[in-house]
Amino acid sequence: MSFDTLGLSAELLRAVSEQGYTTPTPVQSQAIPVILDGRDVMAGAQTGTGKTAGFTLPLLQRLSESAQNGPRPVRALVLTPTRELAAQVGESIELYGRHLPLRSAVVFGGVNINPQKARLRRGVDVLVATPGRLLDLINQRSADLSRVEILVLDEADRMLDMGFIHDIRKLMAMMPEKDDRQTLLFSATFSREIKQLAARLLDRPVSIEVARCNETAGSINQVIHPVDKARKRELLSHMIGSHNWRQVLVFTRTKHGANRLAQQLQRDGLSATAIHGNKSQGARTRALAAFKSGEVRVLVATDIAARGLDIDQLPHVVNYELPNIAEDYVHRIGRTGRAGLDGEAVSLVCVDEKALLRDIEKLLGRKIPQRVLKGYEPDLTIPAEPIQKGRKGGGRPRSHNGAGRRNRSSAPHSRSGRGPNRGSGRGRGRSKVV
Repeated sequence: MSFDTLGLSAELLRAVSEQGYTTPTPVQSQAIPVILDGRDVMAGAQTGTGKTAGFTLPLLQRLSESAQNGPRPVRALVLTPTRELAAQVGESIELYGRHLPLRSAVVFGGVNINPQKARLRRGVDVLVATPGRLLDLINQRSADLSRVEILVLDEADRMLDMGFIHDIRKLMAMMPEKDDRQTLLFSATFSREIKQLAARLLDRPVSIEVARCNETAGSINQVIHPVDKARKRELLSHMIGSHNWRQVLVFTRTKHGANRLAQQLQRDGLSATAIHGNKSQGARTRALAAFKSGEVRVLVATDIAARGLDIDQLPHVVNYELPNIAEDYVHRIGRTGRAGLDGEAVSLVCVDEKALLRDIEKLLGRKIPQRVLKGYEPDLTIPAEPIQKGRKGGGRPRSHNGAGRRNRSSAPHSRSGRGPNRGSGRGRGRSKVV
């Protein structure tokens, strides 16, 4: 199958071709015709499957078929949980809409609001936004959602995890009723809360799933290394050095832990830097650019980066600490093994994290292979201790309203470089992922 068979306009096909893409991914081939037909969609798709282009291309076509003259109200709204993801979606819209008479804008918190207000005053057809900043703009009478024809909730599960449900409800009350708009919901996982949200927002949706819910990509080789907590950093340095890993994304649970680990790795002779919500926009942009270029070998990140980073052909992801929320494991390791390419996800698990590991394996529906490395055998006499920054059992926190609301505006933006959700097919004789 090629993009030519999906019913896209000549202008969009030209833009797709200019990016070097020829073959749609499964989520694109399923979603694009349905969205062009005006149907609501509930799509389950992991990161790296090309879902961004799966809704961006038909959205642009539907708007271009009734292009506006004069004042331009917001006709399509894409809500995202983080500014990294907002920037990526905005870049996709610019790339694919370059031959269409449409205007777009991206708004998020943590930066000056005045340029965003000025951009909206000039009129936009497509608005990509994080919920908190959009509400700020509406409260300042700089944004109006009464003419929205198409609503996209991208990574809806993450928005719920971050406590945006109340913001989403406020925004929905400002839009046309669900039978007067098209709504597209994309989520990597389908929790009970996501299904309840879909029932409220969607009108007889078409369900699309390109992989079993909560399933990780089959191209990712997952392994657990049991190790004492005090020796995790030593083991990580040993693995990176002995295997000559040139590009490694490492996840920690806390911002302080990310900074501390990056500094320790530097002392071990490994070029490393940290990226998290307390870093300034400029610092995050520089850190990500250095990692992508190969100047920095190890990028240490918190979960704020699990959804917003797209690094072509990233070979290794390491869970230095398991996440407190099991679903975040899926999102973390989804940074590798994209577009069908091989990837490796390594988790360093101490005795404190056994309950977290059980939750992850329950979510996946299978055991993750374990390998004890010689010289790093765990001391079985060490008792487990409670895990800070979240409940030890890894369950979903009782309320994200506080932290989630802060994250919505303070998580700095970095230019992810992922463009049209392109994956990593270049140079390996594979079709590229848009």
